[in-house]
Amino acid sequence: MKDRPYPTSIPATLLQNVWLSGPEARRWLTLRGQPDRLFETTFDLNRTHERARVRTDGIERVHTTTVIPWEVVEEVADFEHACFLWDHHRLERIRAYSERFGRYCSLMATSGAPTLLIAGFPMHRIKGTDPWQDTAWKLRTLKPIRGRVLDTCTGLGYTAIQAARWAEEVVTVELDRTVLELARRNPWSFELFFDRSITRVVDDVVEWTVNVEDASFDRIMHDPPTVELAGDLYGEPFYRALCRVLKPGGRLFHYTGDPRSGHGARVVQGVVRRLQSAGFRRVRIDKQAHGVVAVK
Repeated sequence: MKDRPYPTSIPATLLQNVWLSGPEARRWLTLRGQPDRLFETTFDLNRTHERARVRTDGIERVHTTTVIPWEVVEEVADFEHACFLWDHHRLERIRAYSERFGRYCSLMATSGAPTLLIAGFPMHRIKGTDPWQDTAWKLRTLKPIRGRVLDTCTGLGYTAIQAARWAEEVVTVELDRTVLELARRNPWSFELFFDRSITRVVDDVVEWTVNVEDASFDRIMHDPPTVELAGDLYGEPFYRALCRVLKPGGRLFHYTGDPRSGHGARVVQGVVRRLQSAGFRRVRIDKQAHGVVAVK
């Protein structure tokens, strides 16, 4: 994956922090006995890569001369896929407990962008891909992306960030403030809070759509958690609401999970049936994107 540079809208002070993951920390430890060795690594969970130097007291970030002590590296390395934020004084695992839902949410390191874990379930595809590419595949089903886009479940904001490259406005809705707290600490999510074409809404999207005017959006990305975690987001009443707020000729993508798996096949067939009943037409399964595309 190519590096994704930060736009100038991101405050420089924010980028002075260091983000570490279990896999990268373990790689650093294999170099511990090679003082002064220069190598390429990431200090922001694979978003960018830069030069580092092995020192007797830790890993030096060459362009800032910041040194991450070995004791910090060792602590992170004990966690298989966890992500951490180090502000030069304190090491903090990027994890939080949602009081509203009684479950933990955390960042999980991958080969690319981190994914969000909710109650142990990853919110992106990570087998054979990474969350950033997974999001790109989903958005391709909506091309051309234009006008106003509704993103029904913000999560880490990857959909909103990528859609904002083409849309006039992206409205993204998230129910759990705990998830947004994690996004604020994820370097891949910074544009969610600094891109002026993205409008963030903290609300239950089922209730929120009730007050949205008809035909308000050109495209809808519906990428909900699993049906076990958010069954109401798979129901016909909500699909009718989405159909109502979508413009005629507008397109919707609904992530369902792999339609070729046993569980995914059962979910996708019900989704197709309910979308058709809710008023959508040209409903088809997209196996690559693991979901359903529909047109109003």
